[in-house]
Amino acid sequence: MTTTVSATIFCRNFGRYQRQAQREPVEVQSHGQTTGFFISADDFERFARLEAAAGKALHPRELDERLTKAVEDARMGSEHDPLNRLLD
Repeated sequence: MTTTVSATIFCRNFGRYQRQAQREPVEVQSHGQTTGFFISADDFERFARLEAAAGKALHPRELDERLTKAVEDARMGSEHDPLNRLLD
């Protein structure tokens, strides 16, 4: 569950929402648009670890020669031979 609050109310009652963020995220809006979320330090650390573990997506041009060759040489299992032939 997430609590939604205007930026003005959030600023006026920061201590309240700081405590609430320990239990659930607080969505902060300005003029009806979400401007951010206030979360606990534990939630942020968990997010940072997940993001770091996810790695970075690369464009094929960013791959080194070894990875480019591995992608070029990749083939599916024999049950997909008709598709493998399309790669040749």
